[in-house]
Amino acid sequence: MAAMHPGPVAYFNGKFVPVEEAKISIMTHAFNYGTGLFEGIRGYYNVEEDNILIFRLPEHVDRMMRNAKVLCMDIPEDGAAIEEICLELVKKSGFKEGVYIRPIIYKSEQSLGPTVLGVASSLCCYIIKLGDYCDTEKGLDVAVSSWRRLSDNAIPTRLKSTGSYINSSLSASEAKSAGFHEAIFLREDGTVAEGSAMNLFMVHGGKLITPPVNADILVGITRNTVIELAREALGIEVVERPIARTELYICDELFFCGTGAQVAPVRSVDRRLIGKGTTGVITKKLQDLYFNVVQGKVPEYRKWCREVY
Repeated sequence: MAAMHPGPVAYFNGKFVPVEEAKISIMTHAFNYGTGLFEGIRGYYNVEEDNILIFRLPEHVDRMMRNAKVLCMDIPEDGAAIEEICLELVKKSGFKEGVYIRPIIYKSEQSLGPTVLGVASSLCCYIIKLGDYCDTEKGLDVAVSSWRRLSDNAIPTRLKSTGSYINSSLSASEAKSAGFHEAIFLREDGTVAEGSAMNLFMVHGGKLITPPVNADILVGITRNTVIELAREALGIEVVERPIARTELYICDELFFCGTGAQVAPVRSVDRRLIGKGTTGVITKKLQDLYFNVVQGKVPEYRKWCREVY
């Protein structure tokens, strides 16, 4: 669990305020019913440029604004305004290191009743320092969770909704209490969905394979990045198809990806080594390329990095 080292300023009730003043009432609808929607956005500190580069900021904001429609959320800030708020919070923080930005649209009304219709929404946002969320070098030992992934027709996992992360918390806690680093979710039909809070890729027969977007997964920005880098930069065939649980045990390589996880190799699943139990060749190529891209060091992908200072 990442320690919280917040910036001094947050965005709350339409203005920038000291972070300790950004508080909600216990009667707030989102607190009572989990009716919030958030994004997690990383900024990487480039030492040579002495600048923080925010990775794929417009894509993150666009996803949040689109998904807000599912929860019937309407706020005065548009996408461009939210991007500027994120940039301004990094500037006001004065941080010269890796950061994590958390914009949240939430049902801010103080009202009772489990509904999303006709309930006022607001935007808030804060920033924290963030290094590695999980080990990206040694490889993770993971377990298939006894908890099933939420169904899109119950609580859609394509939304980063605050309430749905109870599902993630239960699976991750179960795995860690049993001595594993992370969990892998199965869907109700027994096929693979994703990690507790990250997407999943496996390598088999030289191909990169990942569950499709209709497999009860988050349609991840990092997932989309990995797919594009694999196809366009490395010439690796990418297949989006259902994955059976036992395929995890026999595949050549396996890794998680996400804003927090970045590109994190998996060493074992249910105490079965993946390949030789070391970071695979394709995983390593993608990992190295990804870290260069987010640092703004690959010219053709520099467009994905927004300079702060």
